[in-house]
Amino acid sequence: MAIVWQRRERVSVRDVRDEVPDLAYTTVMTTLDRLYKKGVLARHKAGRAFVYSARLDQDELHQSVARRVLGRLLGSAGGSPRPVLSGLVDTIESDDDLDELERLVRDRRQRLRREGR
Repeated sequence: MAIVWQRRERVSVRDVRDEVPDLAYTTVMTTLDRLYKKGVLARHKAGRAFVYSARLDQDELHQSVARRVLGRLLGSAGGSPRPVLSGLVDTIESDDDLDELERLVRDRRQRLRREGR
């Protein structure tokens, strides 16, 4: 994904392979195809080959992965999200990060209120 994001244009399997020559062409092709099937990449036909572009920027992808992981963790918490949320907060080691978490919680509350939830 880093190569796709850096290029900021459509890339072919060969383009990516040229950036990481220690990987087999088929490995790169399979990886790009899997990312396409997961909805992370868009794919377009260019002659006989496909070219790929990012459907999500780096932050969007990280947020999507975090939401899925946290959703699974919260769903497996036996009905109470408290242990998972507490564990998350306990991993924070700086005041700046705690301030950022508080800001994010405030912003989320405001969005929920605007949506009437």
